[in-house]
Amino acid sequence: MASKLKAGIVGGTGMVGQRFVQLLDNHPWFEVTAIAASSSSAGKTYEEAVRNRWKMSTPIPEQVKNIVVQDASKVEEVAAGVDFIFCAVDMKKEEIKALEEAYAKTGTPVVSNNSAHRWTPDVPMIIPEINHAHLDVIAAQRKRLGTSTGFIVAKPNCSIQSYVPQLHALQAFKPTKVVVSTYQAISGAGKSFAEWPEMVDNVIPYIGGEEEKSEQEPLRIWGRVENGEIVKADSPLITAHCIRVPVTDGHLATVLVSFERKPSKEQILEAWRAYRGRPQELGLPSAPKQFITYFEENDRPQTKLDRDLEGGMGISAGRLREDTLFDYKFVGLSHNTLRGAAGGAVLIAELLKAEGYIQPK
Repeated sequence: MASKLKAGIVGGTGMVGQRFVQLLDNHPWFEVTAIAASSSSAGKTYEEAVRNRWKMSTPIPEQVKNIVVQDASKVEEVAAGVDFIFCAVDMKKEEIKALEEAYAKTGTPVVSNNSAHRWTPDVPMIIPEINHAHLDVIAAQRKRLGTSTGFIVAKPNCSIQSYVPQLHALQAFKPTKVVVSTYQAISGAGKSFAEWPEMVDNVIPYIGGEEEKSEQEPLRIWGRVENGEIVKADSPLITAHCIRVPVTDGHLATVLVSFERKPSKEQILEAWRAYRGRPQELGLPSAPKQFITYFEENDRPQTKLDRDLEGGMGISAGRLREDTLFDYKFVGLSHNTLRGAAGGAVLIAELLKAEGYIQPK
């Protein structure tokens, strides 16, 4: 590639923003040229803004240390220096919606890590290996926003990626009912153990809004584009428990599922092994070579051992067996801040670039 696309990170000082900075260091396609945050961070160098709250395991990349943080609310100024932005801000939902639309209206593609636009009818919510065809709705969104190049694409909730890929690979057998329980890391709340001592030696059986997302967002992922909108699927019926557990990273799920046409265990394992999505076909830089990996061991996948599979972008499965009430049950695992958050958004941006939706301004 002759030159890299210029990426901005809006909300670049928070935990997800920091992960974007880490992942984009030496990225083959993208270069961070702008970082924006709240007015309290604006005017400081990035190193100054995050010095006492850098949460990544690797040092702040040299390339971004001296970037002067801009005020995220000054949309035109930030947009002028980038080809597209990642957005991961901590604001009220309506404020996020307005901010992302303002960036899109400047002709700037927005890859959103926020939940605000996940149910906007003409905004695609993408897991690149599953529903890349939903990008077709961008044409209708652009018309609504009055822009020929700007748009918003949203990333789904981090926890659903621990079980939706495995179910998607089995769509030929038509799943009808799903019971899922997710055991979610504290980084999903943007916290560490130092900041949340109450989580040490503890489990909290409630995460606000998470069960509704876990039950409904998969249906939008499996929906269809119709008349410039995404219409969610009618099935399967999903019910969820979402629990916070004392681990740093990695969301684990236990799943029970029934099918309209029950497959054999061998058919399930072969479907998981063989499944490839658009990122694998295109050879995108962040795409895992093996999307779903099945572990034969009875005690795998384990959060600590397997969350970093394929650079944190792979999906794990294990303990597949028949059930007494449902057809089958299994365990799933994904890395919530890599595949589920910033890494998943970077993969979306790579897909958008490869498909011609993001281009130099």
